[in-house]
Amino acid sequence: MRLILPLAVAAAALAGCSGPAVTDPTVVTAPPPPPGTPWIIASGGALAPASASPSVTGGAPLATTTTSGTFLPAPAGTRAITYDPAVVPPGAKAEVTTEITTQGVRVRLAVTGMVPRRAYGAHLHTMSCTSVPDDAGPHYQHELDPSKPSVNPVYANPRNEVWLDFTADTTGAATVATRQDWTFEQVRPPRSLVVHAERTRTATDQAGTAGPRVACLTLPA
Repeated sequence: MRLILPLAVAAAALAGCSGPAVTDPTVVTAPPPPPGTPWIIASGGALAPASASPSVTGGAPLATTTTSGTFLPAPAGTRAITYDPAVVPPGAKAEVTTEITTQGVRVRLAVTGMVPRRAYGAHLHTMSCTSVPDDAGPHYQHELDPSKPSVNPVYANPRNEVWLDFTADTTGAATVATRQDWTFEQVRPPRSLVVHAERTRTATDQAGTAGPRVACLTLPA
């Protein structure tokens, strides 16, 4: 991932086991989305529901990078993997857009093909996806927690990490976005989006946890 570019998160479909041959995520460097594109964001990293009025605050966009993938079980799935087909059906899709702006970073996630009306946790992680869910590493943090694993709400919170929790609609689709007043470091950008089976917790000693890792999308280096 080029950290000088903002990440844009677009719609992603999670793919089925018996679908066509897997296609690696596509990375596109493109101009900023047109005015009025719904970022569905609130300040401070808080997430607003997809039905909320869009906000485009957070600074003028500089560039946009979009990564998309169709999730398949390993070994068919390599860059986009579903670890639990009952929770992330094969053939579901996801698209992540990260956008670096003059005031920080905006990240948008769009998914299709998920389980209708189901709630999910989702975060940016530090390592690329493999067939082993834990290989994606911990959450990407702006200020690193000296303790591992990081469950201290001082560090594990939606202002210091990128949380993209969502609830799929009746068709299995969702779009959610967030913004931060910081940006990714060039020497350690996030390397993946991990989807979890549960919404993200915030309580002490549980902060940032969201149940099992059920899918993973590798982001460009």
